[in-house]
Amino acid sequence: MSATLIDGRALASALRISVRQKVAELVARGVRPCLAVILVGNDPASRIYVRNKSRASEDTGALSELHEFPDHTAEAALLERIAALNADPRVHGILVQLPLPAQIRTGRVLEAVSPEKDVDGFHLHNLGALVAGRAGFVPCTPAGIIKMITHAGVPLAGRHAVVLGRSNIVGKPMALLLLREDATVTICHSKTRDLALITRQADILVAAVGRAKMVTGAMVKPGACVIDVGINRLADGSLAGDVDFASVKEVAGHLTPVPGGVGPMTVAMLLANTARAAERALAGRAEPR
Repeated sequence: MSATLIDGRALASALRISVRQKVAELVARGVRPCLAVILVGNDPASRIYVRNKSRASEDTGALSELHEFPDHTAEAALLERIAALNADPRVHGILVQLPLPAQIRTGRVLEAVSPEKDVDGFHLHNLGALVAGRAGFVPCTPAGIIKMITHAGVPLAGRHAVVLGRSNIVGKPMALLLLREDATVTICHSKTRDLALITRQADILVAAVGRAKMVTGAMVKPGACVIDVGINRLADGSLAGDVDFASVKEVAGHLTPVPGGVGPMTVAMLLANTARAAERALAGRAEPR
């Protein structure tokens, strides 16, 4: 048996077409969606991510602004820029590229972004809305994963989903979205005992731990849907996910590749959130939907 690959690039391309149509409608109504991206420092991976996000944004017809800061930037200077972007009616979405340098408190910065412009879905307001089942911007990676699973025709209601990782960016919101889809959810982390025993029970397995090839075929239930969120750089310069692709593809029913799986969908969901923020701003409403 060989797993059916879930093509994130193809699905993201289709989603970007719908975003492009939405942007065109907004432009016709006098508003061009604008995404402001904040980059602090010279991390090569962050620069690549920012470049890809900016190009994808412009491809939909939206505007993209890059606000660069040197590595030694003080937290106060960054907060001042965010405040200015919050007050700028031209800007509909604000993205702070992570990680930030050690002298800057990540939580403080993310909470400074207006919830109405928090297209990454990291503000406590939006995370709280997700917990409460209320309207808000959902973190892009988990939102994209739900679309990938449903597009592949994998049922979620009543299924056992296991999430490896408990970050506020992927793990926790992923679990909440799976619960929203009526899955039974288990969250595993670095202190979890008998990890393989738990993962082998999963109908849907989401790996988001940042450890290359940690999930092997022996840890996967035959026929399971396996979502690989990890992007790890190996010693030879190649990329690998958190899943050992070679062994897992012989066991799983569905599997996302790295690259070309979750990554493109994360960017597509960011663009969709930016267009939605612009639409909400045009309607004069305070809360994103």
